[in-house]
Amino acid sequence: MKKDLLTLGDLNAGDLQEIFELALKLKRERGQVDFKPLRGKSVGLIFAKSSTRTRVSFEVGVAELGGTPLYLDQGRMQVGRGETVADTARVLSRYLHGVVIRTYSQADVEELGRFADIPVINALTDEFHPCQILADLLTILEYSGKIEGTKLVFYGDGRSNIANSLIKAAHLVDFELVIAAPAEFSPDPALVGNAANIRWEEDPIRAAKDADYIYTDVWVSMGFEEERARRLKVFAPYQVNRAVMQAAGKQAKLLHCLPAHRGEEVSAEVMDSPASIVFDEAENRLHVQKAVMTLLIR
Repeated sequence: MKKDLLTLGDLNAGDLQEIFELALKLKRERGQVDFKPLRGKSVGLIFAKSSTRTRVSFEVGVAELGGTPLYLDQGRMQVGRGETVADTARVLSRYLHGVVIRTYSQADVEELGRFADIPVINALTDEFHPCQILADLLTILEYSGKIEGTKLVFYGDGRSNIANSLIKAAHLVDFELVIAAPAEFSPDPALVGNAANIRWEEDPIRAAKDADYIYTDVWVSMGFEEERARRLKVFAPYQVNRAVMQAAGKQAKLLHCLPAHRGEEVSAEVMDSPASIVFDEAENRLHVQKAVMTLLIR
């Protein structure tokens, strides 16, 4: 049966362990072992949003696994001119062995997965960003030696694709997740459910106490530019800066999915500090996505 990665809800704890074990193996052996599970296979990369890390890591990942990546600008495809997502899925299934899609609508990604006969991987929508969170968890595993029992505090929009995906992750792995956000941007109660390890905290300093990882993201994501002025004002108290890191403690590390808007959601001082592991985190996008593609595209 075909398996997709549309949200982290498509995975179980065993899947996570398999992905992380393979990702760490591929990271250690990169450039040293001839591992080409995608040899002879083509993977379509559909992009509606601009990208640096996602596009480069997926293109390089497909190539390193022996496959052929095809970059497809969604705006220049027929789906951008009225062809249905379902018809696009049926056609691409005749040509490709897998599809990676970075777009706005989660509903479109779900529909693509429903009608495609090949694996579909969500590389970002407005609602979810599963591949980023897999890289984050892999980074935590490397630094802490475990994920369970750690405390991660996310600062910013509690209903963003990063926050939503972290909540999905906390349902899979028993780490403490605190969403530090203003009331109007508190996390979706339906996503949180009855999970005892997930909570919202309005006070940014209180949220940081004893955190192992402080995580933030841009306050104005693609598609929300018209809200920029209001968001900058509302989120200003939630900047990750020296005060937040000091409240967390010397053990705390900084995570950021990047790109960072220095001086907005995070201070340059913290971005460039020894606590920052954001570039290790960014590198892990490549390794974890190679693992995901290896396991899904067969």
